[in-house]
Amino acid sequence: MKEVRYGIVGVGNQGTYYALRLTQGEVPLSRLTAVADINPVKIEAIKPKLSEGVAYYSDYKKMLDDGVCDAVVVAVPHYTHPEIVIECLQRGVHVITDKPAAVYTKQVEEMNAAAEKSNALYGMMFNQRTNCLYRKMKEIIEQGGIGKLQRVNWIITDWFRTQNYYDSGSWRATWKGEGGGVLINQCPHQLDLVSWVVGENPVSVNGFCKYGQWHDVEVEDEVTAYFEYANGASGVFITTTGEAPGTNRFEVSGTKGKLLCENKKLFYYKNAEDSQEFCKTSKESFAAPKCEVIEPETDGENLQHVGILKNFTEAILGKAPLFVNGKEGIRGVELMNAIELSGWNGGAKVSLPIDGDLYKEELMKHVAVSRFKEGNDNAVEGTLNFGTGFVKVKSEK
Repeated sequence: MKEVRYGIVGVGNQGTYYALRLTQGEVPLSRLTAVADINPVKIEAIKPKLSEGVAYYSDYKKMLDDGVCDAVVVAVPHYTHPEIVIECLQRGVHVITDKPAAVYTKQVEEMNAAAEKSNALYGMMFNQRTNCLYRKMKEIIEQGGIGKLQRVNWIITDWFRTQNYYDSGSWRATWKGEGGGVLINQCPHQLDLVSWVVGENPVSVNGFCKYGQWHDVEVEDEVTAYFEYANGASGVFITTTGEAPGTNRFEVSGTKGKLLCENKKLFYYKNAEDSQEFCKTSKESFAAPKCEVIEPETDGENLQHVGILKNFTEAILGKAPLFVNGKEGIRGVELMNAIELSGWNGGAKVSLPIDGDLYKEELMKHVAVSRFKEGNDNAVEGTLNFGTGFVKVKSEK
């Protein structure tokens, strides 16, 4: 194989983005050969944007039957990810799915089991892992740069969304259509990163969720979660789609220093000596270890979705190791499920790994009373605005 023929299942906003990247030659050694979507309006909308020779399908299984693609990109609503991923893996077709892997861990376990039995590659679109700042944080932690983990804090509240956004699809912000709110839609990348960067998931979670706090929705649009780690370290994860202006501040602290990622910059606060050793040996009451503030050098790369697609293509062709193994998707889903389960129970502590059967049972109770709303289900790339609304700061004298 000299190039990878890609098929895309689902050409809404995100699927159309992937199709254009592949069509416009941004992913070397690849070619878009097929598109599948059950909505004929979306098929007709994307046709003028793509090159000749692309085949169009209303049924993704027919696309697989015809053998027109070597790999598939899955960009459909969350509940449908497992069915399509498993079908591809069982047929030996390489597959990469958008985040999250699925809605609940029982689904992800089935996907991972299929991946174990398949010779095909399975990847996750965790494009935020390509960010040089997060990669450098992970590297410093793995090398022992912050010592023993003490605290993990992430305030990620710059997801502001209008009611128009939620009304743009009948399935949006419903238990039945999406399986959750800000946790499952906006935060899968951060829930993956907080595990990937730190190197472990917490062992327990207390989740405090507010449902329809700032929007006319039935799911959570504000969350504060408390984490406890195996070594006694603690953490806080705060997110919402109702706050403007928001904050994106990720901080990981340890006995040898801390890492702070904010405003697209990373700072490493490096202690001259381990704080716990200093605590035990210092003869002063109010002293603290000397600390050097460093802005670590990175490779400057942040290739995002295109970077993940490039790596997946090269991995299929045997030119590079797979950067994101799809089986790792279970960690973020488990963390999301734990927060949600705790939130449904008044913030009660939930241990990880969670009881997957219990979570599914509780989720289905919410699904049973969930209702789709009137919305525009024909949205494609360019119809949704994801701008942050930030403006330049004017100083006053």
